[in-house]
Amino acid sequence: MSESTKRQRTVWYVVGGIAIVAFLAYGAKSFTESLTPYVGFEEAMASPSAVQINGSLVESSFSYDEASQLMHFTLVDDAGITMPVTYTGVKPGNFEEATMIVAIGRYNQGAFEAQQLLVKCPSKYQGVEETKVYGSST
Repeated sequence: MSESTKRQRTVWYVVGGIAIVAFLAYGAKSFTESLTPYVGFEEAMASPSAVQINGSLVESSFSYDEASQLMHFTLVDDAGITMPVTYTGVKPGNFEEATMIVAIGRYNQGAFEAQQLLVKCPSKYQGVEETKVYGSST
C-alpha cells in the first residue's frame, strides 16, 4: 500500500471519528434538554426551564372556561405548600376526582403555566391505578 493511500485512509478515519463524536454530543445535548425533572414548588418558581410538579387539587379552586379552554386551579403538595396553576386545553375527564395531578410547564408571573397535565384518577377496580395524559407534546 502506498504512503498516500495510508494518509487518505487515516484522514477518513479521523473525519469519521469526529463525525461520530459530534453526533453523540448532539444526541446527549438533545436528550438532556428534553428532560423535565420533578421539583418542589419553590424550585419550580426559580427554574427558567420546564419542570414537573405534582400535588393534590385544592377543593373549590378549580375553574374552567369552555370557550377559551382556560383552566385555573391550585395544587397543594405533601408539605402543605400551594401553587396556582393555569392550563389551556381540553379539560381532563374526572379532573375533579383526581388523587394526584402532575403539571409539566414553567412558572411565570405568579402561576405555574402547564403545557401538559398527568391526571391520576381513582380506579373503579380495586388495586388498579390509571394515569391519563393530557396536553400537547411540546
